[in-house]
Amino acid sequence: MAEQTQSIGAVTAPAQPGLVKSLGLFSSTMIVAGSMIGSGIFIVSADIAHQVKSPGLLLIVWIVSGVMTLIGGLSYGELAAAMPHAGGQYVYLRESLGPLWGFLYGWSMLLVIQTATIAAVAIAFARFTAVMIPWFSASAWIWKIGTFGPWHFWFGNLGPYNVGLNQQNLLAIISIALITWINTRGLRVGSIVQNIFTVTKIGSLLALGLLGLFFSTEVARTANFTEFWRNAGLSLLHPYPPGHPAWTIGTITLIGVATVGALFSMDAWNNITFIAAEVKNSSRTLPLSLAFGTIIVVFLYLLANVSYLRVLPISGDPNGATAIARGIEFAADGRVGTAVAEVVFGSAGAVIVAIAILISGFGCNNGLILSGARLYYAMAKDRLFFNSVASVNRYHAPGVALVLQGIWASILCLSGTYNELLNFLIFAVLIFYILTLAGLFVLRRTRPNMDRPYRAFGYPFLPALYIVMAVFVEIQLLRYQPEYTWPGLIIVLLGVPVYLFWRRAGKANASLPGTHPQG
Repeated sequence: MAEQTQSIGAVTAPAQPGLVKSLGLFSSTMIVAGSMIGSGIFIVSADIAHQVKSPGLLLIVWIVSGVMTLIGGLSYGELAAAMPHAGGQYVYLRESLGPLWGFLYGWSMLLVIQTATIAAVAIAFARFTAVMIPWFSASAWIWKIGTFGPWHFWFGNLGPYNVGLNQQNLLAIISIALITWINTRGLRVGSIVQNIFTVTKIGSLLALGLLGLFFSTEVARTANFTEFWRNAGLSLLHPYPPGHPAWTIGTITLIGVATVGALFSMDAWNNITFIAAEVKNSSRTLPLSLAFGTIIVVFLYLLANVSYLRVLPISGDPNGATAIARGIEFAADGRVGTAVAEVVFGSAGAVIVAIAILISGFGCNNGLILSGARLYYAMAKDRLFFNSVASVNRYHAPGVALVLQGIWASILCLSGTYNELLNFLIFAVLIFYILTLAGLFVLRRTRPNMDRPYRAFGYPFLPALYIVMAVFVEIQLLRYQPEYTWPGLIIVLLGVPVYLFWRRAGKANASLPGTHPQG
């Protein structure tokens, strides 16, 4: 396998058979930004505020996460320009560290990372639809299989899980099916949908950010900006989990643990690399789209959080009767964006933000579904997945891969475990980001003559800084959130025997008619 993939570093390598180059810079940038912007920015600041209890630290958490995301995007540009092939990060890991690491990434993406994200975004889409159409209720069961758990493990407790079909996850599944069908019509159709929804939600998020600049409240200004750095300081110790009297951590450690939600909200910026074989002038377009897309989203997310701090106090009364009384930390159901809109627009604010989140969720899932299927397509080309997944339909779309991804994401909607899977996956995501950037160093050493139309900005300092920051976060998660990190690591490691099986099966079938050559 290694001998057959040595030439993949050349930019002049042909596109994957059956895939057509059709994406320009604008559409590629919209896929980067659109895949990143989901419902997280409207919600997770409440949990971060609950952990840090400081206006300054809330922004620091988002800034640290933004810096990591920007470094990742700028560094991946080199790999994307040098290896513009379907599968993206899967290919980078395969070429730099070996096929096992590429497979473990693809396995984790299919089992949890991509599909659980799709399921969670679809559930959020259905949940906010219920704000306007209450019929889509999570408590209205159509077919309830049962409640399972809780299960007790040495690393923590999991469950209980209500498994089955209710009216809310029915809508989530319908949305996944619709977006999957749209993308089986070809990349051009999928990218048009992506462009429309991404431009709309960028405008919506910009409007939310500007609200705080023009409609700030005196309560928030007094509470947040007279003691902006309260509960912050290198010598301070903080209770963790919040309110636990016997467990204290330092401020830097607290920031590292609290970045989980922000990093997840900024994740999926790498999805454009999965579609690299279908990007025109890829050596230029891919690095630029990664840079532009991540910069746009990081800016909008920071602006949104400044808006939150200018409208709502960082903390409040969990039983408060108004959005201002509850503050960011205790916003109803964590919906900080909704709380800000309610303060400005009254009761109509909830509907306004619900519509914005519906647009964000639909557009986000379109980008995730569109791009994720190309990764499984690339694995199948390497005979590490079902041969049928390596096929394209008459619209030059990997139809089988799209359907398979949609089915599994729909099953996760039924499982009642998708929230936990999201907690598991950020640990796994960071593992593969660390490995991929380590692979950047490996390829600089082992393939010095590889054609590199773009070289990583700030190399070697910035990629090394990302690795150090990500390793620090991973260590803190292992220490303070073991119930989420160890399951994520176990999911990744379960891919090792699966890889050995597929590799053996691929070799056995290599000479059979109808099998696909490696891509």
